[in-house]
Amino acid sequence: MSSKEKPTLGGTRIKTRKRNIAAPLDPAAFSDAVVLIYLDNAGDLELVAKTIESSDLNFSRYGDIFFEVVFIGGRTQTGSVKSDEGERHPYSIIDCEPNREAILPSVVYIQKILRRKPFLIKNLENVTRRFLQSLELFEESERKKLAIFTALAFSQKLSGLPAETVFQPLLKDNLVAKGIVLTFVTDFFNEYLVENSLDDLIAILRRGKMEDKLLDFLPPTKRTTECFSEHFTKAGLTALVEYNEKKIFEVKLKEIKEVLTSQVTEEINIDEVIETVKQQVKDAKLPEIEVVRVIWDGIMDAVQWSGKNQQQNSNSVLRQVKTWAPLLNTFCSNGKMEMELMYKVQMQCYEDAKLMKVFPEVVRSLYELDVLAEDTIFHWYRKGSNPKGRQTFVKGLEPFVNWLEEAEEEE
Repeated sequence: MSSKEKPTLGGTRIKTRKRNIAAPLDPAAFSDAVVLIYLDNAGDLELVAKTIESSDLNFSRYGDIFFEVVFIGGRTQTGSVKSDEGERHPYSIIDCEPNREAILPSVVYIQKILRRKPFLIKNLENVTRRFLQSLELFEESERKKLAIFTALAFSQKLSGLPAETVFQPLLKDNLVAKGIVLTFVTDFFNEYLVENSLDDLIAILRRGKMEDKLLDFLPPTKRTTECFSEHFTKAGLTALVEYNEKKIFEVKLKEIKEVLTSQVTEEINIDEVIETVKQQVKDAKLPEIEVVRVIWDGIMDAVQWSGKNQQQNSNSVLRQVKTWAPLLNTFCSNGKMEMELMYKVQMQCYEDAKLMKVFPEVVRSLYELDVLAEDTIFHWYRKGSNPKGRQTFVKGLEPFVNWLEEAEEEE
C-alpha cells in the first residue's frame, strides 16, 4: 500500500439515520371515528369506554378533539363552540337533560377514560377552559348543563379540573357584565352543595383564588354586599351569604387594625387617631365589642418587643397602655366594653408567654388611667367566665383587688 493511500475498511455498511416522518394531521377522521363509537354503542357510556380503551385511535394527538366530542357531540368549528361539518352523536353532555341524574354518568365515564389514559388530563383542562371562556356562545340551558357537570366533576374529584381552571376563565369582563357568570356560579354552587358542605365549597374557591373575591362574580353595576346577599338568598344559598358577610367583616377589621397599628407606630397625634378610628368604625358599621378588641390588637401589634427580656417587655406594654389610654377610654364607654377589654387582655397574656406575668400590672395601669372601673375588675375577679389562665391571673391580681376592697371600705 502506498504511503499516500488512506486505509479503508472493506465490506463495512454505512448506516444512514432514518428521519422521523410525521403522520399527516386528520382531526376530522379522528372525530368521526369517536362519534361512530358512540353511535355503534347507542350512547351506552360503559360500552363506549371499553371500545375506546381497545381502539388504536391517536388520543395523544387529538385529545382536545376527543373532549369536544364528549361535550358537544362532535368537533367544534374554529373560533366557535358549535359542531363542525362531519359526524355528530346525540349523547353529549349538552344533549343531556339539565339535572345531575342525566349528567353524572358522563363524569364517571370521563374518570374511567382518564384512569386508563392519564395523558388526557391536560386536554380536559384545555377544553374546559376554552368552553368556560366562551359561555356566551352557548344557549342558557347548555350553560346550566356545563355548570352542573363542573359541580359534579369537583364533587366526584375528577382529575384534570384544578379550581383555577374553572374560576379564573369566568372573570372575562363581558361574561361578568352580562350576568352570565353569576348565573353559572349560582347553578354550580347549588349543585355542588347537594352532597358537599359549605367548607368544601370554600376550599375549592380558595384553591381557585376566589375566596376573597366573591363579589367579582357580580356585574359591576351590582357589585355590592347587598346585591350579593339578595341574589344568593333568593337562590337558597343563605349559608354562602352568611359566610361572605363574615368574610367582609373580617377584612374590615383587618384594615382598621393595620391602619391603627401604622398610626400608633408612627406616633400620630392621638386625637387624629381617635377620629380616624371613629370614621372607620362608622363606615364599616362595626359593633362596639369588636372595636374594643381590634383597638387593643392594633396597639399591641405596634409594641417593639425585646426578645426574652421580661422586664423590658413589661415596660414596653405598660408604656404603650399609658400612651394610648385615651383611645381605649373613648371606646370603653360602659361596663360591658370594659369587661370585654379585660377578657382581651387576659387572652393575650395567656397566649403570649412573655406577657403571663404582666397581667396584674396592665389591669392596675388601666384602672389608674380611668379605662377600667372598680366594679369591672371586681366582676372579672369574682365571676369572670373565661377559664384560660384564669387561676394564675386571679392569684396575680389578688393583692390589687384586696387593696381596692380596703380602699372602698375606708371610703
